[in-house]
Amino acid sequence: MSSLFNPPTHQWMRLLPGVLLCALVALGAIGLQVLEEHWTGRPYLEALVIAILLGAVLRTVWTPNSHWLPGIEFSARALLELAVMLLGASISFEAVVQAGSGLILGIALVVFLAIGASFGLCRLLGLPNRMAVLIACGNSICGNSAIAAVAPVIKASSEDVTSSIAFTAILGVIVVLTLPLLVPLVGLSASQYGVLAGLTVYAVPQVLAATVPISVISTQLGTLVKLVRVLMLGPVVILLSVFAGTRSGLATLSFKRLVPWFIIGFVALAGLRSVGAIPDVVLRGVLPTATGLTVVSMAALGLGVDLRVLGRVGGRVTLAVSVSLLVLLGISLGLIRLLAIV
Repeated sequence: MSSLFNPPTHQWMRLLPGVLLCALVALGAIGLQVLEEHWTGRPYLEALVIAILLGAVLRTVWTPNSHWLPGIEFSARALLELAVMLLGASISFEAVVQAGSGLILGIALVVFLAIGASFGLCRLLGLPNRMAVLIACGNSICGNSAIAAVAPVIKASSEDVTSSIAFTAILGVIVVLTLPLLVPLVGLSASQYGVLAGLTVYAVPQVLAATVPISVISTQLGTLVKLVRVLMLGPVVILLSVFAGTRSGLATLSFKRLVPWFIIGFVALAGLRSVGAIPDVVLRGVLPTATGLTVVSMAALGLGVDLRVLGRVGGRVTLAVSVSLLVLLGISLGLIRLLAIV
């Protein structure tokens, strides 16, 4: 951590051009999201997705040289890890207690079954291991945020991250628009639909968009289930950290290697939030900071990928994400029937 955030002064000067470039792309993405919300009433594409697209378009028409690369790489790695750590402050373990043990265990089961099934499907379709892990975690937990959190742990490439987020984001919008159709088609009650939305929709704002048109009960249950599902990100990332460490050989294992510093920080901040040790005034500053850093990091990831590369994997990734989502829907409906939610 010290080497990432405390380099010598001359190193900071080398980082500055690339970091500023990423920040400018991020500001452009945020501005476009604001315009999108003004025109449509909701952000169908979030700023972090727009940042990736803008960065990738810029990278396609212009190749950064050594003057820009250090800052771009710093933004894509160190700033992303810091953002993931800060996101822990948005999680309260109290939500888990309120949900009840049966539903909590069911959500955890759905997440892990979906990760395993999605990973297997991706590998059958010939996708690389790292991309398969990213798509599986993105589909099964919380979309872009899960992909962003898992990427540094498994040392995923910028191309893998960009492909996974791009196609997951597009499918996420489609899910929000089409999921309400299942209410009459499958005969779901408001409570059942709320649980289904919380288990399948990627982001919390998207859960609101998918459930508000149905009922207040759907919105409340969907949000609660989604928050519990997001909490599964911590255990999943820790397990992936352990697996990644053991793959490199027992002789090289250490606590620092098994559990990255930003994951420790994530859990610590979540614990502090749960016991009320983080004042609301601090929280109001921490969360926008984490969001901003994430958008800057996504811009950096986009700047690291030539869009023409996506053409070689686009079809397989789209199929993998789509089939994985259908599997997640099937597992989620099975849980709703198993728990006899009415």
